[in-house]
Amino acid sequence: MGMVTTPDGTAIFYKDWGPRDGQPIVFHHGWPLSADDWDNQMLFFLSHGYRVIAHDRRGHGRSSQTSSGHDMDTYAADVAALTGALDLRGAVHIGHSTGGGEATRYVARAEPGRVGKAVLVGAVPPVMVKSESNPGGTPLEVFDGFRAALAANRAQLYIDVPSGPFYGFNRPGAEVSQGLIDNWWRQGMTGAANAQYECIKAFSETDFTEDLKQIDVPVLVAHGTDDQIVPYEDSAPLTVELLKHGTLKTYEGYPHGMLSTHPDVLNRDILEFVKS
Repeated sequence: MGMVTTPDGTAIFYKDWGPRDGQPIVFHHGWPLSADDWDNQMLFFLSHGYRVIAHDRRGHGRSSQTSSGHDMDTYAADVAALTGALDLRGAVHIGHSTGGGEATRYVARAEPGRVGKAVLVGAVPPVMVKSESNPGGTPLEVFDGFRAALAANRAQLYIDVPSGPFYGFNRPGAEVSQGLIDNWWRQGMTGAANAQYECIKAFSETDFTEDLKQIDVPVLVAHGTDDQIVPYEDSAPLTVELLKHGTLKTYEGYPHGMLSTHPDVLNRDILEFVKS
């Protein structure tokens, strides 16, 4: 574990496990979580000889609780500071949800040689919010509702989201894991309310269309058809169309948090892509 200080003085917390000469895999977490959300994947890829790195986004987890910089440009710049400090080369960047947006923007702007591949899981690109140019998107009122709920009672919101749509625990017959719910709450409450509030705009309104067009490394796009947070039809298929070297992997009936509900399936498929 360590800290990297960005040009604006923000301390970014990160974990860095495994052999220094192993191929690096960098994990980008979702909202409003932290690097801890990747524990399963980090242990899995560590056991296969990879160097695994995961950071807490600014304002989240153990990183600085800053008053500014809660936007995708700054998030990507923070990742660039981290990868530069660790001098990572040929890294695989794996992003989930909001982290998929962060990874997309970073990979599109990364220095030559820094990135080998990318994986986007239940990711927010190309753009989430509904507009004239994105008629299938999620209405702005939904995100306004998240902001209102966060401001009113963040602790309750962070019980309601994982108990319901995030992991699909609101579906009939779902096998509910109280541990996943509690860990989601724990991670969320560790971060700063202001950062998480502003991050809602970052993940819902940022348009990644041009970023996706610029990426020239292979990208695996993995998404569940029962994703209630980032609807499948307005995300993964559109993302793949914009990528130069994109591969779409669809998981029938899987929820947004499928990395935690079906880790054995996702880990195996991501490893196959990384090794291919």
